Amino acid sequence: MADTRMLQDAVTDWARGGPAEPAHHLADEARVNTAVLLEGPSDVAAVETLAARHGRDLAAEGVCVVSMGGAMNVSRYARILGPPGLGLRLMGLCDEREKGFYERALTPSQAAPTDLYVCSADLEDELVRALGAAQVVDVFRAEGELRAWQSFQRQPAQQGRPRQQQVRRFLGTKKGRKIRYGRLLVEALAPDRTPPPLAGLFANL
Repeated sequence: MADTRMLQDAVTDWARGGPAEPAHHLADEARVNTAVLLEGPSDVAAVETLAARHGRDLAAEGVCVVSMGGAMNVSRYARILGPPGLGLRLMGLCDEREKGFYERALTPSQAAPTDLYVCSADLEDELVRALGAAQVVDVFRAEGELRAWQSFQRQPAQQGRPRQQQVRRFLGTKKGRKIRYGRLLVEALAPDRTPPPLAGLFANL
């Protein structure tokens, strides 16, 4: 079976103006039937980690998880992955503020069913609320970032802000941190605490 990461790379190249043939070939070889459109790599990390925790092999199920490099690219990726491109079923997970981009791109005219799951703010906020700020700080401690977190809390801009908002903002203050904690926070979730947008996505994959 073809590596779905190779397919993701071929789709990204196609979206940037490259040839369509490699993506068509790899999608056929991997027997892909569904594409999950995600805004960025931290969302991919969370989705792939949750799949592993549930014993799901998305590649074997014909599911390709795609990082689009921002919600404003969703129309382009929808054309490539849905009709008239690869003809896949399209699903999406997005932030509340990006919902409009997805709704305009994933229209009822798609030949395959389309499902959209919307985070109340963003995926990090959903994970922080599911775990609780105190448990997220425990994850920071386990990762050796407690001192960095405490220094961040002392910044004037953070004074008086709710702890949940502070934690969410901390996740975005260092390059790569959102991706890293996208995996770690999902690993810390109890089985019955999966945020509703992620639970809905997996229930229908």
